[in-house]
Amino acid sequence: MKNGFEYGPEAWCSYEYHASVVSGRNIFILSTWSPTGGVNDSGYVWTDEFCWSADTPEKPLSILPFIFYRNWINEGPVDLRNARVSVYLRGDQLQLDGAQCFFWVHSPSTRRHLTASPVPICDGTWGEDPTELHLEADENLWHHSWSVDPRNPLDLDTLLSNAVSYGFSLVGFSSEVRGKLSMDEFEIETA
Repeated sequence: MKNGFEYGPEAWCSYEYHASVVSGRNIFILSTWSPTGGVNDSGYVWTDEFCWSADTPEKPLSILPFIFYRNWINEGPVDLRNARVSVYLRGDQLQLDGAQCFFWVHSPSTRRHLTASPVPICDGTWGEDPTELHLEADENLWHHSWSVDPRNPLDLDTLLSNAVSYGFSLVGFSSEVRGKLSMDEFEIETA
């Protein structure tokens, strides 16, 4: 699974939780695509505070600036156990207010963030190399942030083996994060 963003945003969105509450339905805002300016002057996607808001049912509060549902591209769940993720993230005038960025995985009923491996966001540049993450099914590496039934979340192995959605979160902010967050060269290599 690879998103190079050569021809568009490839279904990556931001989650606008507050608008979702008001409207009574989930509101996802398609990422903005730029045809140049990415890694090696390729296409890339970006989003900002006008497209996201804090998801208050998440514990702790999370902003989901980049979210991807596999059914948006007519694909079913994927097994992400022992997968490897590679990505470039860039911030421009990004005010994190203490937030860290994490990769997360969602099943139909549970979300977990890979908190053992915060994802660096380069300031004003793409950085020299992509960030690489290994998705091990080790409970000590992940934080359970949300479930349909908080008393009965899916175990990590089941969640990773049946991933319907994934993306990047901003967690631990003292006030809502502002600024531009960009992504390029996203790739998942399954085991």
